[in-house]
Amino acid sequence: MSDQPFALVLGTAQDGGLPHAGCRKPCCEAARNHEELRRLPACLALIDPKAKQRFIIDCTPEFPRQLELLDAQSDGDWRLAGVLLTHAHIGHYTGLIHLGREVMGCAQLPVYVMPRMAEFLRTNAPWRQLIEFGHIDLREMSADQPVQLTENLVVTPELVPHRAEISETVGFAIQGPSRSAFFLPDIDSFEAWDRPLEELLARTDRAWIDGTFYSAEELPGRDLATIPHPLMQETLQRLEAAHPALRSKVHFIHLNHSNPVCDPASAAYQTLAESGCSLAQRGDRLTL
Repeated sequence: MSDQPFALVLGTAQDGGLPHAGCRKPCCEAARNHEELRRLPACLALIDPKAKQRFIIDCTPEFPRQLELLDAQSDGDWRLAGVLLTHAHIGHYTGLIHLGREVMGCAQLPVYVMPRMAEFLRTNAPWRQLIEFGHIDLREMSADQPVQLTENLVVTPELVPHRAEISETVGFAIQGPSRSAFFLPDIDSFEAWDRPLEELLARTDRAWIDGTFYSAEELPGRDLATIPHPLMQETLQRLEAAHPALRSKVHFIHLNHSNPVCDPASAAYQTLAESGCSLAQRGDRLTL
């Protein structure tokens, strides 16, 4: 294995995964019957072979399975050196339960969080027990301030507009010796952000961005205004004018179970393929 650090996709779905609890539609029934169609919640690992350290961005409800995948794709003897959290929605932090004495019994595992996220974990059970019993060590970050994870890996949290009932939300700029990436699984809209999407693409080599919903017709009876995300259809239209080299950097992630792009036979998937953008897939790697 090369000494170069790399990013590894461990999951690509919205918080509930695919199949989705309570869904009996063909999208989820097919995934129940065919393992290759299943999608785990969005999660990205950062691995530095030289330092023999591994980090994960977002600790999902499927953390045990994703840790197994990480072990299979890297050296399982290298320690899990830290967890970075984007925000406090259930698919992004509830896997922390496995770090406590009931399961792994970690000792002062660094968990990198923004200030409101830190306050939430410190003041609410069962999360505060992880801190009080010494299983995790909260490391507070500041927006736009780089965090040196290893000699070869630097991450920088950038605030993004997203439902802030419990915590702020960040995306992570990731910098290695040779390449950069951006992990942005959740945002209300790209228009509401003070950093244009095109600018983000210009300064990074790969961007894993919010592709939760393809269109507003996916969830009949649900008010999507209460669960805002940029519609993939609109993001693709926005990027039509962008240079093909920029579009090729886009890998959509955090896909809802209802998103038709998950079906390669769908018109939505064909539109995506023709756009020059991509879908993130579990196991994707990017050498940094």
